[in-house]
Amino acid sequence: MQVEPIHILAVDDIEENLVALDAALRRPGVEIVRARSGFEALELMLRQDFALALLDVQMPEMDGFELAELMRGTERTRHVPIIFLTAVATEEKRRFRGFEAGAVDYLLKPLDLTILASKVNVFVELAAQRKELARQRDEIAMALGRLRAHGDNSPLAVLELDAALRICTWTQGGERMFGYPEAAMIGLHLSEAPFLIADEAASFLTPMQALLDGDDRRTVQEHRFRRADGEERHGEWHCSALAGLGHYPRSLMIQVQDVTERKRAEETRRLLIGELNHRVKNTLATVQAIAAQGLRHAASPADFQHTFTGRLQALARAHSLLSSAVWESAGLRHLIEQQLAIGAIARERLSLDGPDIRLAPEPALRFALVLHELATNAHKYGALSNDTGTVALSWSLDGGFLSLQWVERGGPPVAPPERSGFGTQLIRNSLAPEGGTASIDFPPEGMRASLTMAVDGRDAEDAEQTPPPPAASAAPPAPPSADAGAMNGRRVLIVEDEPLVAMDMMCAIEDIGAEPVGPATSCAQALEMIASEGPEFVLLDGNLNGEPVDSVARALDEANIPFAFVSGYDAEHLPSGFGHRPVLGKPYAQSQLEELLHRLAAGSRPGVDA
Repeated sequence: MQVEPIHILAVDDIEENLVALDAALRRPGVEIVRARSGFEALELMLRQDFALALLDVQMPEMDGFELAELMRGTERTRHVPIIFLTAVATEEKRRFRGFEAGAVDYLLKPLDLTILASKVNVFVELAAQRKELARQRDEIAMALGRLRAHGDNSPLAVLELDAALRICTWTQGGERMFGYPEAAMIGLHLSEAPFLIADEAASFLTPMQALLDGDDRRTVQEHRFRRADGEERHGEWHCSALAGLGHYPRSLMIQVQDVTERKRAEETRRLLIGELNHRVKNTLATVQAIAAQGLRHAASPADFQHTFTGRLQALARAHSLLSSAVWESAGLRHLIEQQLAIGAIARERLSLDGPDIRLAPEPALRFALVLHELATNAHKYGALSNDTGTVALSWSLDGGFLSLQWVERGGPPVAPPERSGFGTQLIRNSLAPEGGTASIDFPPEGMRASLTMAVDGRDAEDAEQTPPPPAASAAPPAPPSADAGAMNGRRVLIVEDEPLVAMDMMCAIEDIGAEPVGPATSCAQALEMIASEGPEFVLLDGNLNGEPVDSVARALDEANIPFAFVSGYDAEHLPSGFGHRPVLGKPYAQSQLEELLHRLAAGSRPGVDA
């Protein structure tokens, strides 16, 4: 940065004297400005500042004394130091007049240029120091201005307290957060601050006084505060004390952050974790009961596996539907659609009649199990056990009770069972907690079930509808016999981070004569095995320990290796751009996994021949 030179004004009516002064006093950073008269000197002093004025006493029209008096009468030139240079007699009277006119020195001609240069250097140094102080003052003012501007723009409320705990600084951030203007807060004692809540004031004031009384230190506290509009908020108070220095007393700086939303989020998280824990344990208890009772009533291990898997899928579908509605409610028709999606009932063999009802989470889960049990029984013994039978499902809502009618026709003749099976008990027990009933009759033309359950439901016209999540691709119960040997010796890579799930998949792959490869439990491992193992097909989990599998899906797509997603995620949570790839939702039946592999071998895609 170019430094402006220091200007010295030399006034003399003789040009040779001015030239001599210029030659004697000029040096880097100093500029000698010459004037031939008092009037010219005054004009120059109005245009620029001077560190020193060297005035000849004896000049025509206006002598040096008159010029000095005029300089002292003008604010701009009042403080310019003056040295008189004169060849006139040296009587004391003239000296006194010079000093009365404001001179700092009075030198006689002929001048000793060494002495003159020394005296001038003093004023040059003083001027340089004044310039440096002015520059530093401006920089500090700019820094303080920027700091104040940042403080005003900060989301934090910044306030400073003096040694008496009175507010001496109040930023615009404080005005925004607390709602009180600066004029109302400056000078107010902290104990009188309207934003402090009475029952927390003492617990806040005591440590603040302790901060001022101790050494330099800091503390962070959490206290509520009350805004000017009366709203109570949560604040995080960052407090620091500074010891006094010289005539500056001790002070306390407080920065307040509004953490109300964070507090609410923490409370919501705590409630969600508790609710999740409750729901997981309830779900595990339900699965435990299904397994125990299913095993007790199963005719064979294969029968148990089939019924147990079907019930788990019914629960899983209902959970997915509720999750898409943020676990608030599920539509009755959507629950039925989910059963159609997993192949529990063929769409053309089921007729539906009734308004769409919104079911709360617990009734929705129970109804999913009830519907699955009815469909399973119809497949085993009723209207769906042949190729011609049909099922009619109708329902209505009356006074907070949901009434459902399940009517089977066209199946083989039926007769009442000799004993009540687990499915019937599960239906009755599922409805009982909701104050419901189940009446099941077995006329020869087909079973009839009349079910009631108390619900907090509404017609679809009165409730916001949540579309059902995209159904995972469903497979028929058994693969086509023509493809029975299509998988013999084929290498199938498993990309799955859950060991038990991967083990089950490997067993299922071996059962159909294929060769399992893996499992790969991370994206890096999967990419490495794709390159080194040369798999013909890949079963890809939708997420590996929290790591998205987009990179693996892209690598498989680029290598033209057939693959399918096997995941607990819905389709919208899987990598985008791969909607043409098959998706098998967890939990799944082994027959569905086998069918999925046969479809990969045949090159089929979802929506084409699913």
